[in-house]
Amino acid sequence: MEGIRGKDNHLLVAITGGIASGKSSVSKMLEDLGAPIIDYDVIAREIVEPGKPAWKDIVAYFGEQVLKQDRQIDRKKLSDIVFQDIEKRKKLESFTHPRIIDEAGRRADEIAETDPNAIIQVAVPLLFEINLQYKFHKVLLVYVPREIQMERLIKRDGITREAAESILKAQMPIDEKLGYADFVIHNEGTLEETRRQVEQVWEELKRIQKEKCLKLKNQ
Repeated sequence: MEGIRGKDNHLLVAITGGIASGKSSVSKMLEDLGAPIIDYDVIAREIVEPGKPAWKDIVAYFGEQVLKQDRQIDRKKLSDIVFQDIEKRKKLESFTHPRIIDEAGRRADEIAETDPNAIIQVAVPLLFEINLQYKFHKVLLVYVPREIQMERLIKRDGITREAAESILKAQMPIDEKLGYADFVIHNEGTLEETRRQVEQVWEELKRIQKEKCLKLKNQ
């Protein structure tokens, strides 16, 4: 992803939001419209597969208590540990974030080589928390009010309100993220209402990408 400000035509768009805000639904809609997706959560699972460097670092630090019988990381157990201890969370992030960023960059370069004019979406749940927004041309925030976010999280994960509060406290409040976004999709309504907003953003992204191409041609 180092080259996103370079002399090429592709547009790199970060898709972010809060937990349980509906980022996956919005990403799928954009993908259907023609935006290939790179998902940090998918990469995060891949880099901690048994035997990989991040897996080794995690096991060395947290111990084998965080492993399932098949040697896969027990994500729920690890999550419970790090959400209660900020130092341990930072340690886990130091094992995973640099590797996720590198792999995402490699995949973006790969897509751009195949389609130099691609509008590439990169799903980054903790974009602002890890200060990665500068790596992207545009940022799209999927927004729902905090109380709806809380209700969806409790229902989705089958957790207590207290547990949901703990998870939300580990993220920047979603209302604070509004000021950093280039585009906001309000996702508390119907699927059709969300789709209409996504289509409008897609048209704007295509316009921006065309302008970018013209500027590069005239340089």
